[in-house]
Order: sequence, then C-alpha cells, then structure tokens
Amino acid sequence: MKEALLSLSSTDLRTLAAGLRSGRLGTPYSASSLSRYLSDATAAAVSANLQEMADTGMQPAAAAYSLELLASAHSELSSVGDLIDLVLTGPQIAGAEHRDTSVVVSELFRKAEESILIAGYAVYQGPRVFHALAERMVERPTLKVRMFLDIQRKPGDTSSSAELVRRFAHRFQSEEWPIGRMCPEVFYDPRALSPDRSKRAALHAKCVIADGRDVFVSSANFTEAAQERNVEVGLLLHSPSVAVRLTHFFDALCEAGHFLRAL
Repeated sequence: MKEALLSLSSTDLRTLAAGLRSGRLGTPYSASSLSRYLSDATAAAVSANLQEMADTGMQPAAAAYSLELLASAHSELSSVGDLIDLVLTGPQIAGAEHRDTSVVVSELFRKAEESILIAGYAVYQGPRVFHALAERMVERPTLKVRMFLDIQRKPGDTSSSAELVRRFAHRFQSEEWPIGRMCPEVFYDPRALSPDRSKRAALHAKCVIADGRDVFVSSANFTEAAQERNVEVGLLLHSPSVAVRLTHFFDALCEAGHFLRAL
C-alpha cells in the first residue's frame, strides 16, 4: 500500500472499506468516485493506489479487507501512543512541551506501592534526588527497592575491586542517600572494575520501573543537574508487559552472577 492510503485515518479507511463491500465503490477507481468519501486533494492519490491494487488482480472484497486491517493497525498504534508520556527537561520555551524529569521520578517514588527498580549510570546530589523515595520507604516498609548502579575504576587507581566497592558503598550511604534512612539494595557490574580496560563494561542503563507497571526510560543520570537543568529526553510508559520483561532482564542478570550486591 502506498503513502496515500497510509496517510488516511482509521475512520476514512473503514469508510472506504464499507463502500467497497457494499458495491458503491468499484473499479475503475477514479478521483470523482472517491470524492464522496475523501477531500479532492486526497481522492486522486488514493484512487491511484486502489487502481494499482485492482490491476494486480485484487477484488473489491479483498481490498476492503486490506483497508480494514490497516485501520485496525492505525487504531492500535494510537492506543499505544496514549500509553506513552514524553518527559522533556530543559530551558522553558513558550509553546514548547516541558515536563521536568525530577517531577516524573518523584511521582513514581511517592506513589510506589510494591517495588521500585532503578538503573542509573551516575549518582550525585543523591539526597535531593532520592528524598521522595527514602520517605516512601519509611511510609511503606514492605516496599522493595533495588538499584543497579555503576561503580567505576578511575584512571591510575590500582586498588582492589573489593576496596573500590567498599568506598562506593561508604560514599553512597554517607553522601548519596538521605542520612538516617534505610538504604535500598544496591547492585553493580563487576566488569566495570576490571584492571584490564579492554574488559571493562559500563552499566549505562537509565530507567525506573515502578510496581511492575510503569517504566521510565531516560537519557538523564541520577543527578540534580540531569533531573532539573540539563536538556534530557525520556519516555514514561504505562505497560505491565514491558515492565515485567525489563524487570526479568535485571533479575536474570543477577541470578547468573553478572550483578553483585554492593549494599
């Protein structure tokens, strides 16, 4: 099917299909015959598409069925669009969509009932970023919170991997998590600490999964600047199926020993 048919709405496609099934619309397809259903500008291009289908031997009933399938696909794509929210952080410009990453992340934390899974590349100014989550963990002691964070070996640092993990854990507890609040479970990829640079791998994922239902995937690190000032783009997806699959991905990596517990 050509571009003209693909540009039609689900309603227009179903209207054409009904015309084909009833016999009110038939070969040879012309712009004048389609003008009863479409605008003059669109009718000519669509009539050419339908005639191409007829020239290949496609009967009106088959053409109607094809248009109905295309209409159903359009409807499903529209419903998927309703499940996705754009999260755009940056300088506010009149007329441009804007929704701070920090607001979305805080909402996910404050409304969590059962679980929060966080994967983030960098964490700085953590007490501010994680304040809402720490408070929610107090309100709901059964809330399961896991973080998958990147522990890096700085150039020239020959410390053992165990020492680097110890330092990270101390810094996270004392500087990156609200003081006096229970810490979440924290995991890391041990490959990031390999003395051999050619074998290192970064945990570069940036996402939040809340209650096995909502998934936030973003370019933003877990820093105050990324959450509130940087130009960042994210998608908030309301989909249990995607949330479960993504959670399973991290669970499987843990079970296979690719992630280790730091806290």
